[in-house]
Amino acid sequence: MTQTPSINGHTAAGFEPVRDVFSTLWDGTDEIGAAFAVEIGGERVIDLRGGWTTPRHEAEWSDDTIVPVFSTGKAITALVMGWLQDQGQFRFSDRVSDHWPAFAQSGKAEVTIAQALSHQAGLSGLSEEMEATSWFDREAIEDKLAAQAPLWPLGKGTGYHPITFGFIADAIARRTDGRTIGEILKDEVAGPRGIDFFVSTPESEHARIAEHKLPPKPPFLGKINDIKALAFLKPWSSPGRRGADAWRCAEFPAANGHGSATAIATLMGVFANGGKLGGEQLLLENTVKEIMTEQVAGEDRVLPFDLSFGIGVMRNRDSRHYGPEPQAIGHYGLGGSCGFADPVRHISGSFTPNRLREVLAGDPRAVKLIEAVYGCL
Repeated sequence: MTQTPSINGHTAAGFEPVRDVFSTLWDGTDEIGAAFAVEIGGERVIDLRGGWTTPRHEAEWSDDTIVPVFSTGKAITALVMGWLQDQGQFRFSDRVSDHWPAFAQSGKAEVTIAQALSHQAGLSGLSEEMEATSWFDREAIEDKLAAQAPLWPLGKGTGYHPITFGFIADAIARRTDGRTIGEILKDEVAGPRGIDFFVSTPESEHARIAEHKLPPKPPFLGKINDIKALAFLKPWSSPGRRGADAWRCAEFPAANGHGSATAIATLMGVFANGGKLGGEQLLLENTVKEIMTEQVAGEDRVLPFDLSFGIGVMRNRDSRHYGPEPQAIGHYGLGGSCGFADPVRHISGSFTPNRLREVLAGDPRAVKLIEAVYGCL
């Protein structure tokens, strides 16, 4: 249990109740620090932060604080992939093997980019035992993914790809554009506009990263099967054993994006506003619609949910994880971070805590804040 911190930041007139809800996050809990930001039509209406950047309360959360957001970054990777399509590098309907011929091995020749980025490629985890440090060898991981047979019959639904999603996206990006997902994000999207989000976070930025605290117990995965075990539970299921600095500097586009709530809210605004970012048409409107259109739906083999996937994003449908609008999309990250976009009301936002909870999607803190926003409309 911790004391209630001072709450800093801005709320536009009419959104004061959101600030009240944000302040209750610390009521009788062991919350550490967090931020919440919302834009409507590209205009920021909420920018709240409170608490501390470490579990030891050594520094207050500031407007300069960034935080690891894990799988929330998958939605940002989807944005970069949409930008690449608009540059003519590929079409989402292309087969992965059209651009990465080795991927055709073991029965994967017909997997499209859209299918791979909607968790249908059958590569939720790596079946060959390896060291957790092996994830830092990009070429070796790509070789393993190319050679591995799908973990279920292709065309028969989804199995969430926690880490491998990003390697597949990055392999396509490098083989078409020549740059990595993180480099394209820095060069073409976030960097030129001063948007504070990184995939591969430079050492120069590490001092302002909020230190996360892991959940007291693992998230509930439902009944364990072999695919879930490979995705989450094997000693080699996720990158490790190289230290925090190495993990921050590496490029894992599915899992190690670092940024602020305001940055994620701005980037998610591309999906909320028909491809526009700060008044500029960053993505074609048809590309945004394609990313947000349902590719597949049903009970997932890895996550214990019935899910609807677009291309790299989760669709709200009737889950209310991203508010009351069924057409809203977004993504959650391990422990509670999220980014979301409502294309009907043109709302985008993000919640970024550093006290991680044992949730995979629909963190109650984020849901409560998003509901408060809609209550003010």
